Amino acid sequence: MQKLFEYNWQVREDWFNWCEDVPEEELLKERTGGIGSILYTLFHIIDVEYSWTILDMKGEKDKLNPSFETCNTLEKIREFSRQANKEVKPFVSAWTNEMEDRIFTETYSNGEQESFKHGEIMRHVIAHEIHHIGQLSIWSREIGKAPVTANLIRRGLFD
Repeated sequence: MQKLFEYNWQVREDWFNWCEDVPEEELLKERTGGIGSILYTLFHIIDVEYSWTILDMKGEKDKLNPSFETCNTLEKIREFSRQANKEVKPFVSAWTNEMEDRIFTETYSNGEQESFKHGEIMRHVIAHEIHHIGQLSIWSREIGKAPVTANLIRRGLFD
């Protein structure tokens, strides 16, 4: 599982580098078929990873308290990613098989509850980022720029 998080972090950094050569208006432009703009999608990916792993599964308070309104430039999102990774990486690195079946129970504003196994949440976080990276790839082609490779091999993860 750790290797897939590492993969996502590498690809995310590649997307940050990709964004450096794209005008900010293109990065903030609302896109079809996703949740918003390129920058908002990157913010959302990080926020979901941080929220599920640190706030929900670890039960810690939100130290970063991000919002897109205060984190809406490439550099601010990159910094949010660095800060979140300092919290998430140790949790991912310490993952054990015993953690798989631990239960997290979400209580919604209407009082309803839903429970998830930690292993299911971890896999959801991995798949969630991969899903949104696919959207970024489509949008990159719309603006005439080649997307970041999503290739898992040749990243040095399994040497």
